[in-house]
Amino acid sequence: MSDIRKLQPKQVWNYFHEITQIPHPSKKEKRLVDYVVKFGKDHKLETMVDGVGNVIIRKPATRGMEKRKGVILQTHLDMVPQKNSDKKHDFERDPIQTLIDGEWVKANGTTLGSDNGIGVATVLTILSSSDIVHGPLEALFTVDEETGMTGAFGLKPGLLKGNILMNLDSEDEGELYVGCAGGVNVVITKKYREEKTPKGMAAYRITAKGLKGGHSGVDIALERANSNKIMFRFLMQAESDFGIRIAEAAGGDLRNAIPREAYSVIVVPEIKAKEFEKFVKGYEKIYRAEFLETEPDLSFSCKKCEIPAMVMNQGDQYRIIRALFACPNGVQRMSQAMKGLVETSNNLAIVKCTGGRFECHNLTRSSVDSAKEATAWKIAAVFQLIEGEVTMSGSYPGWKPDMESPVLRTMSSVYKKMYGKIPEIKAIHAGLECGIIGGVYKGLDMISLGPTIRYPHSPDEKVHIPSVKKFFDYLCGTLKEVPVK
Repeated sequence: MSDIRKLQPKQVWNYFHEITQIPHPSKKEKRLVDYVVKFGKDHKLETMVDGVGNVIIRKPATRGMEKRKGVILQTHLDMVPQKNSDKKHDFERDPIQTLIDGEWVKANGTTLGSDNGIGVATVLTILSSSDIVHGPLEALFTVDEETGMTGAFGLKPGLLKGNILMNLDSEDEGELYVGCAGGVNVVITKKYREEKTPKGMAAYRITAKGLKGGHSGVDIALERANSNKIMFRFLMQAESDFGIRIAEAAGGDLRNAIPREAYSVIVVPEIKAKEFEKFVKGYEKIYRAEFLETEPDLSFSCKKCEIPAMVMNQGDQYRIIRALFACPNGVQRMSQAMKGLVETSNNLAIVKCTGGRFECHNLTRSSVDSAKEATAWKIAAVFQLIEGEVTMSGSYPGWKPDMESPVLRTMSSVYKKMYGKIPEIKAIHAGLECGIIGGVYKGLDMISLGPTIRYPHSPDEKVHIPSVKKFFDYLCGTLKEVPVK
């Protein structure tokens, strides 16, 4: 079977299929907004779009449930656009091609968009149903969650009426999330001087690819290779041993995805060309050995190319290479409060060196605000030493766990009744919108849940089919048991 519309629960998979046919990368999700608005109006539900593009749909309680606390079902409409380098796909025009692989649904060479398309499809199913029992419902579909949480930040007080917020953006069925990390973007820019390429040089394009990448919060503890880090580690050694000069370099394209590919165009003295080619092959062996378990498909190679007209000034090159090599990346500290949880991390997400301009984009996360700030300033300090201009923006708070939460007690009880065990209670090292929304709507009782999704933000993204049904059934079971006001 290859048609996801035949999977169960059928209505959820039907809506998810429709979502995959509508291009909706971050900041380009207007067509999906229009689809959801039309859905609300077609079902004669109160529907509105706020000033930043979030969609809110209200559905009255089913008969006899009018006095229950109001529930806000919250999801985001955008998806991360990532594809393999050999895949031709325009995320602003082309539908996602879905595949069934055993117990998993995945995409053909691109991100799937199950983050958060399955959540959206689940909410649409509940809103369209005539036989799911629930109290007063609101559905909040936010925009641009993946690149800046614009929808959550732009949400105004007074729009939502519910008492309980259920965020459907977690990625492990059987787990309830009661806290998340905050984050801040740290961006460095710097102009560098260019000069004519010296004579007697050979030119090469160096390529790092085949890395797994992944979500810069959820997957950061897996210690996968960062293409920017391995590229500039190599360039530092190559500069020292071969006197290479950089014409351009770049890696990564999303702040919240671990970079999977990077390249550089360099020149090396022609008399050292053959030796340099052996040097590159040697580095590939080094990286393959270091990342044997996490990056089995890692490729690091060089290919001769046309000699560039200009290269980076030697002094600027020396400083930029070393700053990138020294930039903190990956897990910085594990949580003292919750075993196995990453507390603080940084993702060296995007690097660009071209045409006399250097850019570096980082996403720093932490469940401790002071640690988030300290790590951001550590990154800033590294690049201030080379006179880079540092900008910090888009800071959002973490969500502090409340172990006495009434909805947590209810959902733990419902899960045990349905499946014979208590769900795991966790916090996540990723930026859920709960912290931002909870800052605007004080006193909301919040929880996050979802089906099992693996490798979000990468072309390996996949969602576990049995977990989708279990997640849906559990959510419906919970809605029956929401406490009275």
